Amino acid sequence: MYSDEQENTLTDRIQAALPDVTPGVALRAYQSAELVRDIRVGQTCPRYDLASLTKIIFTQQAMMQAFERGYWHLGTKVADILTDYPNRDVEIRELLTHNSGIEWWKPFYLSLDPALPWQAKRSWLYGELKKSDFVKTGKSVYSDLGFMLLGFVLEQIHHKNLLEVWNDTRAAAYPRTSLEFHVENRTATALNEFAPTEDCPWRKKVLRGEVHDDNTYALGGVSTHAGLFGSMADVSAFGLNLRAQLRGRGNGPVSQQTAQLFAARAVPRETGDWALGYMLPSEQGASCGRHFSAASIGHTGFTGTSVWYDPQRDLLVVILSNRVHYGRDNKAFLQLRPKIHDWIVESL
Repeated sequence: MYSDEQENTLTDRIQAALPDVTPGVALRAYQSAELVRDIRVGQTCPRYDLASLTKIIFTQQAMMQAFERGYWHLGTKVADILTDYPNRDVEIRELLTHNSGIEWWKPFYLSLDPALPWQAKRSWLYGELKKSDFVKTGKSVYSDLGFMLLGFVLEQIHHKNLLEVWNDTRAAAYPRTSLEFHVENRTATALNEFAPTEDCPWRKKVLRGEVHDDNTYALGGVSTHAGLFGSMADVSAFGLNLRAQLRGRGNGPVSQQTAQLFAARAVPRETGDWALGYMLPSEQGASCGRHFSAASIGHTGFTGTSVWYDPQRDLLVVILSNRVHYGRDNKAFLQLRPKIHDWIVESL
């Protein structure tokens, strides 16, 4: 357990590092599933735009559930599920490990008709994804488009729209969560509950309760690469559920064998640092710092969010911030985040 002195030292270190980096940091650390740190420093809010944590809280979990039920296997190609998809060679697992060769990003938000309802926008998006280029390089290149494509795989598998797939995934994995997509970029929750993100140059306002990611916003707030909003309790519940899955103590639809398969390194180190949907610590500059083991899994979000779990230390760290409030080009938080992880481990 931490002593009060260690708690104060950690808080002071984070406080001293905040100016010009991010308005505030909310942090929880769990050792052996026991909460050992719950810190809020600076200007924090009850709920955050989770950005690409959507990829592991929703998409990766949904793909694991579908794998468990036999809807796909590690050799399944996208075209086996989406029979009209023109690339007949790309495998589903390559989308999860970001080495399919698909383009990493395109500015769909510049072309989407804002008057269309979100489901019609998805039909347009699928047409655009079918035209996307694939260039195999032998390297993992982080790709939003790959995770967008996984959304259409999930819809076809379940014969449901993406929001229905999310609702089923949430009910199975996190039945008491307040995690939510803001469909059509609207929410019934008071906007002052949400941490403000960027003063967006093209939306002409400070975003609050509206997703920061340009393409997700244009798609009507629902996607498989970004879009979820949630609280510290929500994201911590995800992390603790992940821990339970890996240890064979989960109550959800994913077995320990499947959870461990998806958490294992899925590409050679020279290709990239990826499990099946999870980030692995890189040898240099890992976002989880210097002390998390090579067996650790996690993910980061562009807005300043992250989840990392080290099964060897049995240590879970969740960080939520709104660093893009100082502008999306402010990269200072990328240096602070690993330091916070280091400070936590060093004080245990």
